[in-house]
Amino acid sequence: MIGVDVLAILVAVGYTASLLVLTVYGLHWGWWAWMRRQYAVTDAAAPSSWPAVTVQIPLYNEPEVAARVIDACAQLDYPADRLHIQVLDDSTDSTSAQVAERVAYWRQQDRSIAHIQRDHRAGYKAGALAHGLNRTEAPLVAIFDADFVPPANFLRAMVPHLADPEVGMVQARWAHRNTRSNWCTWCQAVGLNAHFGLEQAGRHAGAFFMHFNGTAGVWKRRCIEEAGGWQSDTLTEDLDLSYRAQLAGWKLVYIDDVAVPADLPGTVAAWRTQQFRWTKGAIETARKLLWALWRSDERMRAKVAGSLHLLAHLAFPAIVGAALLHAPLLVAAAYSNAIPSALLHGLTAGVVGFVAFAWAVWVAQRAAGWSVGDIVRGLPAFFLGSMGLAVNNTKAVYAALRRRTIPFRRTPKGAQTRAVHATSLTTRAAEALLGGYCALGVGALWMHQVWIALPFQAALAASFLLMAFTDWWQHAKKRQAGMSRPDGIHLDAEQNGVGPATPGYDDVAARRCEEDANPV
Repeated sequence: MIGVDVLAILVAVGYTASLLVLTVYGLHWGWWAWMRRQYAVTDAAAPSSWPAVTVQIPLYNEPEVAARVIDACAQLDYPADRLHIQVLDDSTDSTSAQVAERVAYWRQQDRSIAHIQRDHRAGYKAGALAHGLNRTEAPLVAIFDADFVPPANFLRAMVPHLADPEVGMVQARWAHRNTRSNWCTWCQAVGLNAHFGLEQAGRHAGAFFMHFNGTAGVWKRRCIEEAGGWQSDTLTEDLDLSYRAQLAGWKLVYIDDVAVPADLPGTVAAWRTQQFRWTKGAIETARKLLWALWRSDERMRAKVAGSLHLLAHLAFPAIVGAALLHAPLLVAAAYSNAIPSALLHGLTAGVVGFVAFAWAVWVAQRAAGWSVGDIVRGLPAFFLGSMGLAVNNTKAVYAALRRRTIPFRRTPKGAQTRAVHATSLTTRAAEALLGGYCALGVGALWMHQVWIALPFQAALAASFLLMAFTDWWQHAKKRQAGMSRPDGIHLDAEQNGVGPATPGYDDVAARRCEEDANPV
């Protein structure tokens, strides 16, 4: 039995480490839920003279949404002689023709708008933004990704907050145009509500490091330049610049009352692509800036909070570790007396962390104006989706730690989601295998009558299987739909969001989004 005891202890150590990471991050989210109670932004008066603003729209092969974002930016309510728009178009497809047509149209309407193209993609999005910045003298720069639709009052609501000489950037909240499309859009909406309503609001309230979310924000040009400019040595140029700016002494501000509607990735494959980039980029940024953070003169709790922020995606390897070891540990405990007390304490800590996490997510949805019914529908999707992403995001963490160079892959939109499935085959297979393994764990726990552990084990199995087979089903559906059309192209209604006539358009969500984007 010595061998069984040793094995049980080794499994317990690995499981406890995984559970400890998850518990810390669960409690950390609970802390942000507490901190957001103090969130407040001082009203900023409109300036006597509005400063010049350049709006940058970085694009790369996004024909389904390019015209929409250009039209929205051209209709921003701001003095026309103070507003300039740059369409930073690195596209190699029909997007460029659409951009040229819309730019020509808005020039006829006396809008100052430029179609800027490069003959390379050096630096990807960061390179495009830096290239555009070199071609404007405006003191303020607003940035919108292609799938965002800024409300007309965006600049008038945001720019006054930059009158404070210490503020270098103001970030708006994201709203969602297609929450109800499917379970993975529900999941994303819940997670993003929690990010903005808890993390961004809590960091702002406590004067902790926060970050620009890559879009729907306005920067001071001087802040960007003093922080070292846009750099492309990570996949999250937004997070990287945000931390460098704050380390240089600038403050960033989060404005919860201004919301910018956007499309959530409508397929698991597109969602995976986005999450892989965010995860890998965050760990790359941690490798780049964590030491600088700890060498700074910031408060100790700001350093701790910043470290947890930059390393937050380590929760995904911890989920994989828990999935692999949860059932074996409990089964081993049935045959060994070496770890029962430690196991009990570990499970108790995990429950406390989960309760704090669940409470924080609930608070965030209520703050976003969700009804109890919406929350009850959204939370299960969020928990299953968050766990189901663990395989994909663990691969991203591993790639970042190994310093693997991976090109910047923008989140696919519309028909282009189909092309991503070929690259996600190994991930899908790994998720299916891990889901099957966890399902066997459900059977093992049932046989040994470990009833208290069954819900978590069942949730693990369901999350990985749901992720793998939803991806497979969406892939098969898109291939069939694409082959049924003469041009071989199938457009996702939930990605295009072209209006109520589009099948799958969520009219209720759109109305709510409009209300969020234009608060009274």
